[in-house]
Amino acid sequence: MKASGRVGPRRRRGAAVAGLVGLGVGEVVVAARGVSLVDNVGRTLVDWSPRPLVDLTVELLGSRDKTAIRIGVSAAVIATVTGLAGLPSRTRTPAIAALAAATASLALRRPPRSTMATVAAATAGAAVTGVGLSRSPAGVCGDAALAVLGGGLMVAARALLARGRRQHSKLIHAANASPCAGAMPDEAPDDGAEAPAGLAPLITPIGQFYVTDVNLGAPLVDPEGWRLSVRGLVTRPQRWSLAELVAEAEEFDAVMVCIHNPVGGHRVGNGRWRGVPLRAVLERADPSARATTLVTRAVDGFTASFPLEPLRTGEWTGYVVTGLNGEPLPARHGYPARVFVPGVYGQYTGAKWLAELELTAGPHTDYWSPRGWPLLPAWVQPHARIDVPATGAHAGRTVSVAGVAWAPPHGLAGVEVRADGGRWQVADLARELAPSSWRRWRAALDLAPGAHAVQARAISRSGEVQEGRERPPFPLGASGWHTITVRLSP
Repeated sequence: MKASGRVGPRRRRGAAVAGLVGLGVGEVVVAARGVSLVDNVGRTLVDWSPRPLVDLTVELLGSRDKTAIRIGVSAAVIATVTGLAGLPSRTRTPAIAALAAATASLALRRPPRSTMATVAAATAGAAVTGVGLSRSPAGVCGDAALAVLGGGLMVAARALLARGRRQHSKLIHAANASPCAGAMPDEAPDDGAEAPAGLAPLITPIGQFYVTDVNLGAPLVDPEGWRLSVRGLVTRPQRWSLAELVAEAEEFDAVMVCIHNPVGGHRVGNGRWRGVPLRAVLERADPSARATTLVTRAVDGFTASFPLEPLRTGEWTGYVVTGLNGEPLPARHGYPARVFVPGVYGQYTGAKWLAELELTAGPHTDYWSPRGWPLLPAWVQPHARIDVPATGAHAGRTVSVAGVAWAPPHGLAGVEVRADGGRWQVADLARELAPSSWRRWRAALDLAPGAHAVQARAISRSGEVQEGRERPPFPLGASGWHTITVRLSP
């Protein structure tokens, strides 16, 4: 059958359906191996995206960014197939093969790689797409039925991936059946705070702990075969098993903050972690005198680096983390291990799904460096967030204001609140779990009826006062005072 350069509506519709079904077949084939073509291609596109586009996506979509990327990749594939419908049959087949090869190449750009499964999926998808484009245009009902089939295949692929992740989660817990990640104490941590409705918990539950990374799905790492390699400019290269790390792990409380967290935002969590101090790991490897940089590298190739000296001396306290809130790290939080330096923004604090620690001489170009972010780690600034009351109308003359504040790694000295740009009033602080942890606070403001702008600011033990000037997250984290508006009825 010959195809002309002009494609009518029926043929465009049929081509789009062929693209959807082909993509669905490819996703089902590769999903059996716990992989997604769409996710892996999306990861590559994120790698190639300029920083302003990444920042805008995070700002507009937040945690929905990954869903948007999946939809965008799928739509791009379907649109490309629709465009191929106008090619003559003698050139259409090579074009479809080229599309399959490009898809597989993009999907395999980053480790971990499932080469055979990816190639098989791209080939199967291309074959189905080619058959669909060569068929005679069907009616609306026929195309609708095939579209339902394609959509069903995409849903089935996501279900297979979800089942694989559930099985991996069971594998994690089975491998950590012993006191591997540590356990929460018999009684939950208590800071003595009266917690009004809406105030953040002292320890952020894992299900509420923010997740942000450049992957559309967490790499699934086999806990039995995994080893942490410590190599490079060291006298004694090391290979740590998960059991060995867990046996030497210690508990610590610390807040982790995403560098994209806006003023008053919730891309922040306070956790009770377990990990091996980096200082101990480095001492065992005995770094060379020429080593100046610690490169943390994930199984997917992501890297983040630190100057070595402050980690060796203990000036900076870092950990190879294996547990969170009494549980093994969930896959999306970096299982089997991640690096965490309390006080450093999450973007810089190290790799999730850790594979190796490499000691090198001189600076290292990390994942974010080519995008204009500073080479050295950015430190979390003192910040106070107002959780209570919510913006809106309230009765009475006294308003109870409460929230959380942090100033790692030195600790929080105080929180101050004010209304309408007036005098700052000292808030009451709850007990501190650790200097790197957040603290809950509370204050009462006597206000007249009407609308009022309530603000809060944090002060660190090192004397740093939260900056009031508003600044976007790039390049050192957002600044400004969290402000809410409350209205008191007469």
